[in-house]
Amino acid sequence: MRSDTIKRGFERAPHRSLLRATGQIRDEADFEKPFIAICNSYVDIIPGHVHLQEFGRVVKEAVRAAGGVPFEFNTIGVDDGIVMGYEGMRYSLPSRELIADSVE
Repeated sequence: MRSDTIKRGFERAPHRSLLRATGQIRDEADFEKPFIAICNSYVDIIPGHVHLQEFGRVVKEAVRAAGGVPFEFNTIGVDDGIVMGYEGMRYSLPSRELIADSVE
């Protein structure tokens, strides 16, 4: 597994301790499972994104039920409705490119 590079071997003991500190590692057996990253653009200010916090929880539960260890991370969100009618609307599409780059 790709995630083995940060969790296997004596020299990775510090990494394992930091991973445990996240609360996502529930027991030693979690180190044998694949780590799955989940990107979420939830923010309070975007009406179309307010449901994503709960949706992220559901996805994390599904990853765990399927035998993985979920790690959620955030990216920025863009709301075209909020930026309409002023200078900010010029940056909506470039912002989407930035979001795609940050996820990669």
